[in-house]
Amino acid sequence: MRGYIVKRLAQAVLVLWAAYTLSFVLLSALPGDAVTNRIQNPDAQISPQAGRVMLAYYGLDRPVPQQYLRDLGGVLTGNLGYSLTNGKTVSELIGAALPKTLQLTGSAFVFGVLFAAVVAVAGNYAPWRWSRTALGTVPALFASVPTFVIGILALQLLSFRMHLIPSVDDGSITALIAPAVTLGLLIAAPISQVFATSIRQTRARPFVHVLHAKGAGEGFIFRKDILRNSSLPVLTLLGLALGELIAGSVVTEAVYARDGIGQLTVSAVGTQDLPVVQGVVLLSTLVYVVVNLVVDLLYPLLDPRVLLRGRARRPATGTVTAATDSVTAPTERLPEAVRS
Repeated sequence: MRGYIVKRLAQAVLVLWAAYTLSFVLLSALPGDAVTNRIQNPDAQISPQAGRVMLAYYGLDRPVPQQYLRDLGGVLTGNLGYSLTNGKTVSELIGAALPKTLQLTGSAFVFGVLFAAVVAVAGNYAPWRWSRTALGTVPALFASVPTFVIGILALQLLSFRMHLIPSVDDGSITALIAPAVTLGLLIAAPISQVFATSIRQTRARPFVHVLHAKGAGEGFIFRKDILRNSSLPVLTLLGLALGELIAGSVVTEAVYARDGIGQLTVSAVGTQDLPVVQGVVLLSTLVYVVVNLVVDLLYPLLDPRVLLRGRARRPATGTVTAATDSVTAPTERLPEAVRS
């Protein structure tokens, strides 16, 4: 177990370094930056001497390798640099925008997971065939509609027509409902589809038929065996869903006029504020890596055979792992009446 954890931590550090390096290379390849654009703007009336001082202050007059080593050293010490547009520290800007985004993504995550679980379970256990068929089409429906379309339609209906929510963020819980639902549907579609498929495949396993033959009820089998065996592919997808939430927050915050990381990113890209963009990329990568690291560490708890021979294999998304093929239901877990 210790070697497994060390391996995952080393991979997480490598991904963080690769993401930061790749973002630095791509942003450095873009023509110009916020300071250079301001110096070259005739309306700014900046003298050549003042322009050289500004470039030297931000280190933009140095060769690119030196800029990379300086910025990387700053990141390792917790210094993300200064914004090229307003002079504030990148940490200060991200710290001011982060609570709004965490509030949105956290609410969207909870809604998306709960909605996906309800659709997946009801799609397998609903008493009527037509209802199971209808619920089976829900994931494909939401997956085919872009996030900004759902956001605009919800804003038009709930705010401008029904006047149930404010059109802009006013800090109230009501203003959070629509953007959270809009963003939550983005991850609910794939999660519900994968979870429903996993439940259906697990219910067809031989051990489930054995439990039925012994008299175990459907609810007992679902709680004790089907739910656990069907959760591994969903656990894989939850780590990937966080990336969808981070990317979708940019569009959602723009539609609902919320001041968060998404708005900060749009503003920084528009002004070519490279330190802010790098800080946002690093933050997003850090959150994504941490969540996937937690997911990796949870696998041995659900299936100890993940540690077999020191190799950790994630189950493929949309399929059930080999654990479902060989899981048996110990009779000790069955009620006394069933065992007899």
